Amino acid sequence: MTTAAVSSAAVTTTPLGRRRTPLLTLLPAEGALSWVRRGDGLVGWGEADRLEVSGPDALAEASAWWADRCAHTEVRDPVRVPGSGPVVFGSIAFDPAAGTSVFIVPEVVVGRRGGQTWVTVTGDAGSEERAVIETSPQEAATSIGQLAYADGARDPMAWCGAVAAAVARIDAGELGKVVLARDLFVTADRPLDPRRLLLRLAERFSDTWTFAVDGLLGATPELLLRRTGRVLESRVLAGTARRGAGADDDRLAAALAASAKDHAEHAYAVDSLADALRPFCSRLDVPGEPDVLTLPNVRHLASDVRGRQRDDDPSGLLELVGAVHPTAAVCGTPTARAAQLIGELEGMDRGRYAGPVGWLDARGDGEFGLAIRCAELTGAEGGRQARLFAGCGIVTGSDPTAELAETQAKLAAFQAALED
Repeated sequence: MTTAAVSSAAVTTTPLGRRRTPLLTLLPAEGALSWVRRGDGLVGWGEADRLEVSGPDALAEASAWWADRCAHTEVRDPVRVPGSGPVVFGSIAFDPAAGTSVFIVPEVVVGRRGGQTWVTVTGDAGSEERAVIETSPQEAATSIGQLAYADGARDPMAWCGAVAAAVARIDAGELGKVVLARDLFVTADRPLDPRRLLLRLAERFSDTWTFAVDGLLGATPELLLRRTGRVLESRVLAGTARRGAGADDDRLAAALAASAKDHAEHAYAVDSLADALRPFCSRLDVPGEPDVLTLPNVRHLASDVRGRQRDDDPSGLLELVGAVHPTAAVCGTPTARAAQLIGELEGMDRGRYAGPVGWLDARGDGEFGLAIRCAELTGAEGGRQARLFAGCGIVTGSDPTAELAETQAKLAAFQAALED
């Protein structure tokens, strides 16, 4: 399903110099689009065009739609860096064949890279400056009142039972790893303002990518795939430890770095990404050992993978995303068996949770992360409700109680943004 294309409208990018107004303060309360890390990135609003697509060829259809739209658009872009000119934001279903993926072309995009800021407008080129209106911090920080939480598809005890069932299937040799997620509903006294949530997430988790597309927003530490020219980059995360206080924090970090279970879980995720990406690459560099990534609420084992796409390979970023997703970091291995077990044990529709989320420009450059550490604003209860998600990689030796505690640590990232 798509709206009528605005193919005759010009797209104009205008440099704004070295302005340092925080990007997230430019967003309106409705229709916020975001991909920001350490102050750089893109924000957008308005809808010049929209595509909703599902089915076995969903990403191929989206890629063709975007290519056709760009081919019929007049572009004025003196900036010419990744993210300038025409841009589409995308939020892809965890299962693109069964779920609905959403692609939005904003009317206005403001971008920043390396100190350079620009604004891109679809349509009236005279409206660039008028389109950029800063939101007051006081408006975005308005209290949402008391919060009421409710279990999602599985209460904690039932979810622990699902983890135990998964471990039994793994120990029986059916598969090596499966990622099980749980959801949690929260209802506030007053409508949830995405600006408040995004600003708080960005402040606390500056090393993550703060994203928002069509009501799904969060702060992901995991970069599924970045394409810049022919250079491909990915940050794979798997293996998690909670944070502690003082000496206990150091002990937990050392335990994660030495954990055979967490290293095995991480290896599944790295191997699945590398195996899927290798046929498209003339070179692929995969670290022999992961690093430990420290975030305010948890630590992860992390591997930064970098490669070069073959010069004779015509695949665009969406095709590459479709080839590598889902990795073992959000699904499991073998992929088909893990996906089947998720359907049996989770008891919920993930929707766009754990699916790729990010942006793509007309040159084919772009970035897609995985929609984790996130919530979906459901629109229920007069805009006062959100659905939160968290998941864990289950392997042999996984303890259901420990995995439940891991989901609670991950949910705390978004809960902190909700609380006054």
